[in-house]
Amino acid sequence: MQFLRRCSTITLERNVSLRRVIQVAATIKDVARATGLSIATISKYLNGGNVLENNKKLIEEAIVKLDFKVNQMARGLKTSHTQTVGILIPNLENIFCTSIISNIENILLQEGYSTIICDFKEDAGLETEKFEFLITKMVDGIVLMPLFSTAARINEAVAKGVPVVLIDRLIKGADCDVVLVDNLNASYQAVEQLIVLGHKRIGIVVGPKSIYTAQERLKGYLRVHEDYNLEVKEELIQYGDYDVQSGYDRFNQLLAGENPPTAVFVTNYEMTLGAVIAMNERNLKLPEELSFIGFDNLELARVVKPALSVVVQPMAQIGEIAAQLLLKRLREDLAGFPAMYRLKSDLLLKESVRQFSD
Repeated sequence: MQFLRRCSTITLERNVSLRRVIQVAATIKDVARATGLSIATISKYLNGGNVLENNKKLIEEAIVKLDFKVNQMARGLKTSHTQTVGILIPNLENIFCTSIISNIENILLQEGYSTIICDFKEDAGLETEKFEFLITKMVDGIVLMPLFSTAARINEAVAKGVPVVLIDRLIKGADCDVVLVDNLNASYQAVEQLIVLGHKRIGIVVGPKSIYTAQERLKGYLRVHEDYNLEVKEELIQYGDYDVQSGYDRFNQLLAGENPPTAVFVTNYEMTLGAVIAMNERNLKLPEELSFIGFDNLELARVVKPALSVVVQPMAQIGEIAAQLLLKRLREDLAGFPAMYRLKSDLLLKESVRQFSD
């Protein structure tokens, strides 16, 4: 008998030691033992229920001491809430995307939400795959910058109780909230400034024809030409891919013609960088030889001499509004649903533009 007790003691000591060595995660039972409270009370607190203030204090102290972590997936199976939000974007290398993500994450973190960030690399199949991945991970909501997503896919997720907020791009027929920049007027104002300065041959580098933002920025370019009774020259419109190389190539294409533009407007951060690389290689002098307006690239605008004129999108505001809208829907507040925000951009005119005279 004494031998058995001794063996039990040794086994218990080994189990405790083993637990310390392999750092087994604390469980809800451990929290209950440490506090003297029932598992039901602990569970109620962890799931957002009201408990006595003294019990709340005991639980929080035990959680810190035991380094207790809530299993969000297991919790989600019971409560239908995992405190996670999916963010799906075309390209993690895109500064516009990452700036918005940073602001979304900051707000969600303050509200106790974790994020799963997915990059679908501008691939239609991957966009579908990653969207379904987020659904299977039981995220509570999704923030999506779409390229190929359909209204049907969005509406199906919303019908399952997963709110979706679209950013930067609109999908017709999608029953969800949207946060956009007024791209049409952003482009209109930039090109209008060049027209007011006397330019009549104004080149533009826009994104792919299939992308909503590119369509809207081109509309602004075309509309301001119409309003000022200026003929649109097809050779002055170049379509890029929203990357550095396409900005470089399309800018060079604009200047390769027999009658090149006197001013150029580039409508994306990365393509602006590509255009500046091309300028440097050509030893092009701004604004004496060409007036130039870029997009979003504030850091580059400050570094380059002379300082570049740029259209600046409210990236922080896009992220903040998208996060707040999603949190509102997660609280089951459907006021104003579906909401659409069109945010204004700023045009910062610097030394890269000048009055043109024939």
